[in-house]
Amino acid sequence: MKKHPNLVYMFADQLRIQSVGYYGDKKAKTPNIDALAAESCNLVEAVSGHPVCAPYRASLFTGKYTTSTGMVINEIRISPNHRTIAHVMNDAGYESAYIGKWHMYANEFGNHFDSKNSYIPKGPDRLGFDGFFAGYNFHHVNYGENSYYHLDSPEKIHYDGFEPDCQTDMAIEQLEKLSAGDKPFALFLSIGTPHPPWTKENVPQEYYDLYTDDDFDFPENYEAENDPYGDGWSKLTPEQREKTKSWLHVYYSMTANVDYNVGRVLDAIKRLGIEDDTIFIFTSDHGELFGAHGRAAKNIFYEEAVRVPFLMKWGKKIPTGENNLCLNTVDIMPTLLKMMDLPIPDEVEGRDLSDAIFGKENAFRPDGALMMGTGPTAIYNDGFEWRAFRNGKYTYAVYRKDGAELLFDNEKDPLQMNNLISDSKYNDIAEDLKAKMKEEMERINDKFHPCSYYRDNWIVDRIIQKNKAD
Repeated sequence: MKKHPNLVYMFADQLRIQSVGYYGDKKAKTPNIDALAAESCNLVEAVSGHPVCAPYRASLFTGKYTTSTGMVINEIRISPNHRTIAHVMNDAGYESAYIGKWHMYANEFGNHFDSKNSYIPKGPDRLGFDGFFAGYNFHHVNYGENSYYHLDSPEKIHYDGFEPDCQTDMAIEQLEKLSAGDKPFALFLSIGTPHPPWTKENVPQEYYDLYTDDDFDFPENYEAENDPYGDGWSKLTPEQREKTKSWLHVYYSMTANVDYNVGRVLDAIKRLGIEDDTIFIFTSDHGELFGAHGRAAKNIFYEEAVRVPFLMKWGKKIPTGENNLCLNTVDIMPTLLKMMDLPIPDEVEGRDLSDAIFGKENAFRPDGALMMGTGPTAIYNDGFEWRAFRNGKYTYAVYRKDGAELLFDNEKDPLQMNNLISDSKYNDIAEDLKAKMKEEMERINDKFHPCSYYRDNWIVDRIIQKNKAD
């Protein structure tokens, strides 16, 4: 008999909550995700605590902030010494499967396709995922015939079709095998879309044909000048700005395909009769700005980057409907472990929020979420670090290089176009959020170091040497 529930964790890459139908986007064609939202615990205030691919994944698996995982930029290799959710599940007798993008093993900037960077070898570098592993570090060029994965050798295995569809095929096959066994299991499905490149050739025609470029326009909070605080990945050339409509066309087309595959996984869970025994989660690692606030990509505290869908379903054990719990990435691991009746490692920095998800009276609900940026997206360079604290109603943020502060009323100003930091009526609110942010930073020993600190004191040749910088 299975003592613990199964876990199926399905997450997209770069899907913001603003681009799904259940959140109010009338352009989105996401019927499966929308139906799931209607019958799930819909955590509408969930945020990506560090909205970049590698930092998010490190926090997801360890329950630690970036300043403790060391994944301060992309394209570095995480230390295998962290105790992860997979290690805890292994000790409890779980079977595991991991499919898709990993993004925590590269040791060189840019050399994505060399197997020494894309193949994650069996052993400690898989962070406890010792079962079926069909992964790759990352390869953002296309999702068609040139995309590939590795099993247990450096040999590249090319997908026979559109990558997300093939990954979902593998996930369903694993669900069929795992559900037939006597052990509880955990399946993580890391879909690479709707991450760029957003070209017509990079999405199946049937999804591309759902839209035209004319269906899209610049965001309402679009700015024609690049944000001076943005790194090179956030800056847009005039030629790129001209492509915004076509990019959005492909982004939404990819999202429609993600929705299709969410439906396929949910159908498989139902067909296999494991709905009541399986915690299912659909979410994303971070969002995308498309020129909002003069920025592209992610790696910033604005809503389009940090707000992600987070839908959780477990038979009838979790109350359905919207839940305004401020769920941060670091909270996911301890919350899931508690829900699965598994121990939470002492070094975990996130908090168990399971009581609030179960709807228990007097459940602990955090005051907000600490969010951080520790440098440019994928290189070591100072001057782009920030910290922020978001409690649903407000976002407070500060840049390290000049101490510039921002305050937004997210209810009255959801597009965050009006910085209230100089408005005396909001002084108390700003000071309160600032104090709570400082308290959380002190709790986790976050010294707000410049990016170069980690390069000089913690990381050698893009490999993390130890778990703590101080």
